[in-house]
Formats: sequence, C-alpha cells, structure tokens
Amino acid sequence: MTYPSSQILTCVFTLTSLLFAGGNELNAGELPAAPDNTFSIVIIPDTQHYKGIDTKGDLGSKAPLSNKVFAGWTDWIVSNLDQQRVAFVSHVGDIVDKNNREQWALARVNMDKLHGKVPYGISVGNHDMVGSSGDSSLFQEVFPKSRFTDFDWYAGCFENPTGKASVSGNNANSVQLFEAGGMKFVALHLECNAPDDVLAWADSILEKYSDRRAMVTSHMGLGPLEKPKSSSDYFDAAKGRMKWKKCHGNRGNTPQQMWEKCFSKHKNLFMLISGDQGRTQAMKQEAVGSQGNTVHELLSDYGASGLRVMRFIPAENKIEVRTWDPLKGRLCEKTSYVPSRDQHQFTLEYKMRSDK
Repeated sequence: MTYPSSQILTCVFTLTSLLFAGGNELNAGELPAAPDNTFSIVIIPDTQHYKGIDTKGDLGSKAPLSNKVFAGWTDWIVSNLDQQRVAFVSHVGDIVDKNNREQWALARVNMDKLHGKVPYGISVGNHDMVGSSGDSSLFQEVFPKSRFTDFDWYAGCFENPTGKASVSGNNANSVQLFEAGGMKFVALHLECNAPDDVLAWADSILEKYSDRRAMVTSHMGLGPLEKPKSSSDYFDAAKGRMKWKKCHGNRGNTPQQMWEKCFSKHKNLFMLISGDQGRTQAMKQEAVGSQGNTVHELLSDYGASGLRVMRFIPAENKIEVRTWDPLKGRLCEKTSYVPSRDQHQFTLEYKMRSDK
C-alpha cells in the first residue's frame, strides 16, 4: 500500500443520511447497535500509519513512535464488542510500514487489546516480510503460533515441511474457527502471494471444514489487473482480481492464480477479503466458484479514514457492509478516488436461512 503525500484519501462525510437498515438514525459519533439475532465481523485495513522517529510518514521526526490510527481502531473495536455483537476480527495485512522490531512491538500493543476478548486472525502483507524471499521472521516473533494455541478457536497454521519456519511457517498462514448466528465458520488468513505448498494446505483446511462457511483474508486481491507501469495506472488502468505479485519471487502466486489453484474449488467459500491497494481504496465484485457458489470479493484500504463493519442478518439473508471512521465517529459516504457511495456502504446477498 502506498499513499501520495498530498493525503487526498480523506473520506468526505455527510451526516444527513447515516442510516443502517431498519431506519435507525445515527447520531454523530455512534454506529447503531446490532439488533438481536445479528452479529458483526470487523475488517481492519492496512495499519501503516506510523509516525515519529524513523518512519516514512514523518521523515526527520524525533518524536516517539506512535500509530494513533491503529490505536483508535482497536480501542473502538474493544469498546464495541458487545454493542456491535462482534464475532470475529480480521486484519488484512501490512500491519507495519517498516519491517522493524520497533513497529512490530507497537503493533503487538494494539492487537493485544483484542487478545482473549474476541477471535481474530492476521494476514501477512508485503510490508510484513522480506518480499522477494517471503521471510516473515519478525511477524513470527510477535505473533507466533504459541501465542494462540490455548484458544479453542485457533485451529493451527501451515508448518513449512522444509523446517525453515521463517518462510511461510509459524502462524504466517493460519486458520480460525468461530460460531455466530447459529452458523459455523472457518476463517483462513494467508500471507501475500502464498506459494503452492501453502495453497495445498489451504485446500486441505477448506476440505476438512467443508461443513463450515469459509472466508479467506489475503493481503493482495483486487486492484489493477496488470502490474502498473506508471503512477497513473494505479488509478486509471483496468481493475479486478490482480494478475501480478509482490512477494515470494517465482514461488509466489498472484491473486488470480490463488483463485484458480485453490479458492474457486471450494463450495463453502463465500468471501475473499483483501487490502494492499490504497489507490484503488474500495472495490467489490462477485465471482462464481466451480461448484456454482457465489463468492464476494471485497477490497478495503482507506488510509486513516476507516475500517469495515460487516453486519450479518441471517433472517434476511443479507450482510450490511459499513465503512466506519472510529476516529471521527462518522460513516464514509465517498472519497476523492471512489466517489460512489455504494462502494463504501452496501448490502450483500448471502443465503444463511434456507426458509427465506
């Protein structure tokens, strides 16, 4: 994820039409509470907003390292676990901006707020590893498998058969199980451009838990179809499931290859979640798997301007997706890059009750 220095990614908000379905008016600073018989999944986009000493976003600063955006988002999630009936939290990756121990230590402080309070998973982004090699050693130091094994919702991780855990191993690719709304879910968090051996493991997990509704978070997904050759391509070129990659060298798979080799084959998969593309910012599309299942593909990478709250309404077979800025207490209606409201506030059809 790369942001221009002009910081024109700031969302533009209005307070005249801030409604969730059902006609509940939204007071400034409040997201309407989730009604009975609904639940929410929160998506944390890229959290690269570090300021202070030795940061890209604050060159020359001698101030202590900070990340007010990351802190504000996780504070809001913890404060709203009950009100929003949060069943799960997913981080799309690019947890840090510079892959150093100082930023990882601060990331751990922010994610610790969720620890033991709600099931969660983290995808490893390109900024979270040494891209060409796929080495995610620092992520593994801070968020290792051992940190999660005591939780009954944690179902394990890919174990690198070569014994070289620094590449792909020790929780760099993980699986979580949770239940909500009378339904069972399996969540996979895959590293950016996961290689074939990781995808084979993902296949086995999705097959093992074929009786559960499956969602996958992986850092790269939607964005410019082909690798941009100029800055304008990030904005103007054709977009969709990307056919280029950043990590793991020749071993890495593009988002399109990950779909073809793994995701498209599994009937229980209903959602793919990604971040990474701050100049695409928000995008959604539907795909159909090889067994006829609809898969919702969602990109969110709003800079400092919001996270995603997905409210599941089983009785209506709907998922209400809201882009919410906890720092300003407002919904995102449009952005400079994506002026259409329906890319930020929208409803997905998803069959949860067979009698509807």
